[in-house]
Amino acid sequence: MHKIHGYIFFILSLIICSCSSKLDVGQINLENWKNDRNGCKGLRIKDLEEFEKIRNSFLEANNQELILTFGRPDRVVLFDKSQSFFVYYLEPSPSCEGRVDEQESLKVLFRLNALSRVSEVTVTSFDP
Repeated sequence: MHKIHGYIFFILSLIICSCSSKLDVGQINLENWKNDRNGCKGLRIKDLEEFEKIRNSFLEANNQELILTFGRPDRVVLFDKSQSFFVYYLEPSPSCEGRVDEQESLKVLFRLNALSRVSEVTVTSFDP
């Protein structure tokens, strides 16, 4: 009986893990993206043109696919009970050491609906 529970747990784990996979990002350098927390190193901005070309391909992706692909978001903003935003800075965020200007940083906003699916992708300097 104990063995059966182990098999069931193993199979369920495989099913859950197989539901989320990395997204196709074209020519975006994901190593640079993941190593540029808060946009402090200026690596993400290099892929802005490529990101703009394919941003609508991320619609309907789930939150786990975003995390597997782009890494942990720099910020998560809860908008209301049914929506949230994943924020990835393209330019240095206010938390970057040595940042002196007061301008808003350019960032990617993934709007997630109540089902944790991307409903909108925006590149903007405005906060959600």
